[in-house]
Amino acid sequence: MAALIGMVILALVLPAWAGITYVGLVRARREAAGLPPAPRPRPRRSLARKAAWIAALAYVLGGALHVYGLSYQPFLFPEDACWFNARHKAVPDSSSALPVSLVCAGEEIVPWWVNPGLLLFAVTAVGATVAAIVLRIRRR
Repeated sequence: MAALIGMVILALVLPAWAGITYVGLVRARREAAGLPPAPRPRPRRSLARKAAWIAALAYVLGGALHVYGLSYQPFLFPEDACWFNARHKAVPDSSSALPVSLVCAGEEIVPWWVNPGLLLFAVTAVGATVAAIVLRIRRR
């Protein structure tokens, strides 16, 4: 137990203390030399820009999830879709791209979380897009 506490001190406490001390020394040296204070950091990004980034991320992740779901779909050889996904050599009972579905021998093959994930990303993307547009218009 003592070794664990010692490692925590070495890994977390000492570097944090050294960083805080270094910043304090730099500030004191700047003030003693009569230098102006350090420049202010850039202003933060606007909420509209953050909402636009969230929307873009939701569109990309939703598209990637949809492509993953479509990887279960039959393309050239429909009987192979059931064989590779359910080990059942037959033509699928039904399949669709939205909602993503593949039914082989009465069993849904696509994982249960694909369609709720698509819905979540779609709602997030549309909501963030609308928020970004509204915030950008209100800013002007």
